[in-house]
Amino acid sequence: MTTISADGKKRCFGGLPGKEFYADYHDKEWGIPVHDDIHLFEMLILEGAQAGLSWETILKRREGYQKAFHYFDPSKVASMSDSDLDSLLKNEGIIRNRLKIYATRKNAQVFLKIQQEFGTFNEYLWGFVKGKPIINHWQQFKDIPITTPESDTLSKDLKKQGMTFVGSTIIYAYMQAVGLINDHTVDCWCYPNYR
Repeated sequence: MTTISADGKKRCFGGLPGKEFYADYHDKEWGIPVHDDIHLFEMLILEGAQAGLSWETILKRREGYQKAFHYFDPSKVASMSDSDLDSLLKNEGIIRNRLKIYATRKNAQVFLKIQQEFGTFNEYLWGFVKGKPIINHWQQFKDIPITTPESDTLSKDLKKQGMTFVGSTIIYAYMQAVGLINDHTVDCWCYPNYR
């Protein structure tokens, strides 16, 4: 449901009072194409951490994740030891889920392998949308799907490469987050910016 914020802007999400950080994410990140590998890795990990939780929960812990995982330097994350990862189970700045924490290292290792094969993860990722964002024209936020054939294909390939916490629903949210797909509703103030 589109909300009108105190600043008078219509947003497809993130416009509620007291949640300015969420509006900021909506306005400055969601749906905007990302081509930086570090940022692409960060969002991949954060979307995986969200599984079973709200995105708001993860956004509030974003700084904790950055500190815990070497500001998402995939080389450093890939070489974290079991004891490094186990110590994060006591870190209140992140979601303390053993499977998700260990998946971060595994996914970093696969991320590096993809970088080696394609030159950059960006090159690999954007190939799934032929190098251009998919711009949708949804009337209402509830119309937006949770998976698409594109997210199914990317999810399947990431799993084949060896990543975990990359199911199609997580990957569709990831594709939205890094701008492969733009799902701002037609009445959202951000929608015309990306037409």
